[in-house]
Amino acid sequence: MIAAVRRRIRPPLAAAATAATKWTRRLDRTANRALERAYPALAIGRHRAAVAGRRAWAWTWPRLRPGAVLCFRGLGAAERRLRRAAALAARAATAASEVVTPVRALAAVIVVAGVCLVVSQFVDYRAVEIGQPGYAGLPDVAQPPTAAARTAGEAHSYLLVPLGALAALVGLACIRRDRRRAGLAVAGLGLVSVAVILLVDRPAGLDAGSLTSRFAGASAVLEEGFYAELVAATALLIAGLLYYARPCRIRISSSGRAASGRRRRPRRRASSPARVARSA
Repeated sequence: MIAAVRRRIRPPLAAAATAATKWTRRLDRTANRALERAYPALAIGRHRAAVAGRRAWAWTWPRLRPGAVLCFRGLGAAERRLRRAAALAARAATAASEVVTPVRALAAVIVVAGVCLVVSQFVDYRAVEIGQPGYAGLPDVAQPPTAAARTAGEAHSYLLVPLGALAALVGLACIRRDRRRAGLAVAGLGLVSVAVILLVDRPAGLDAGSLTSRFAGASAVLEEGFYAELVAATALLIAGLLYYARPCRIRISSSGRAASGRRRRPRRRASSPARVARSA
């Protein structure tokens, strides 16, 4: 027998893998050579860029520095002024809080509501619109004609004028001197005013009267005067109840006062090292 060289049979996938490995190694060597050749040029370019940047900064900074200094000085001055304004506002608020107390603020609301109630009596509170169905669907510019407009005071013979004036006077008296029970009087005046508005003014305001037989489509509507007097009377009622209830006042019991006094009392100093050790 003659011995022969035994050849190994490689599968196709192994041959493809070997070829890919050789190709990637050649590509890697080529890329490394290109980087080695390009490195000196890149280093020189980086150095030149750094030098150019330093020269540009050395030329720009002396020209920008005065503007930057002025900007920061302006910011500092603005901050100081804002701090002074905040301190003045805090002082003003503290001084105003001693004068404008919650009780006095409620009394001022009573005065304003009373004056508004008096003024609302001379404003038209009702009117009769003629031909209202014919204006349905038209823009707001086209309004139906009105007739028989009446002021709020005519419905009840200006009864709310003295009530509003009396409430305003009571509010002024409460501003000068604290009178808690005056809040009940103001609330009573507001309750009477609301009752007159709802029981007298509203039915009379919605009554078209004889105009329904004279004009077609006549209907009575309530104007701004009715809602103005209703809001003013309601404000009198609510402000009077709040003035009497005093929701902003915080009561402190005798035990709370004693505890706060003990907390404010300074401690005695220890007179000996032994007492210092015991206190520690």
